Amino acid sequence: MSEDVRVPVAIIGSGNIGTDLMIKVMRNSKHLAMGAMVGIDPASDGLARAERLGVATTAEGVDGLVKLPNFKHIKIAFDATSAGAHARHNAVLQKHGVQVIDLTPAAIGPYVIPVVNLEEHLDSPNINMVTCGGQATIPMVYAVSRIAKVHYAEIVASIASKSAGPGTRANIDEFTETTARAIVKLGGATQGKAIIILNPAEPPLIMRDTVYCLAVEGADEGAIRKSIDDMAARVASYVPGYRLKQRVQFEKVAADRPMNIPGVGKRHGLKVSIYLEVEGAGHYLPNYAGNLDIMTSAALAAAEQLAVNRFALAA
Repeated sequence: MSEDVRVPVAIIGSGNIGTDLMIKVMRNSKHLAMGAMVGIDPASDGLARAERLGVATTAEGVDGLVKLPNFKHIKIAFDATSAGAHARHNAVLQKHGVQVIDLTPAAIGPYVIPVVNLEEHLDSPNINMVTCGGQATIPMVYAVSRIAKVHYAEIVASIASKSAGPGTRANIDEFTETTARAIVKLGGATQGKAIIILNPAEPPLIMRDTVYCLAVEGADEGAIRKSIDDMAARVASYVPGYRLKQRVQFEKVAADRPMNIPGVGKRHGLKVSIYLEVEGAGHYLPNYAGNLDIMTSAALAAAEQLAVNRFALAA
């Protein structure tokens, strides 16, 4: 396939996340082209905007997508609906050999954080983008664990209440469970915990994430700090608003005053505290909605690499 050919993609879900992703594909993508926008509400702004931009649309869900004349050209589909709906969407798309990128917490396919493990799953027919909190914080847990063993990692994601739509609110339990599992599986921690806070402050605040890691005693603070700084720069390469809010903080937890970690037991060592801020790009959503922006940015980054890997496009 020549360099000037782009891979047609479909977006299922014409809400905030799907619409923002559509604009990112059309403005920023090097290898992708919008093939279809799919929704279930004919009056949704996402479908109306897609029509104005000349993108094929359907308000009949995944069944309507399959009926579109250009469906045969669709190679990648993003699912930005809900965990409950994703299972059927995936089943339909897999029958037609369409690569699926799941932005819901369904986790049918492997968890993927572009800077952590995308290369391991380039051949997977379905990849899961974890959660917004996972995309923001798991790279930091991984940055610590690649230097020193992490007994426990806890993340607190604080997002503006106005940036949490019906889909986010309906999937709060899935958010915490999926993120906690991914902290262990991808981040490398022995035990993980995730907390999400919907902040009602006015004016709305930019997404903030706090990451706490308890690493083994004697871990190299300088090496951990460098690993974190390097990882933050890598994430910022596809999420420009991603940044460390302040320098990494270290605290020694003494053996005679250990932390009691449920499921792990009493542990001492080096506590690492990381404070992040994620500002959205403002493509479709407000700048404070970094929680949505990081999901669409990560999904786009994954799709770009999949396009290169699957369709022999120049990187």
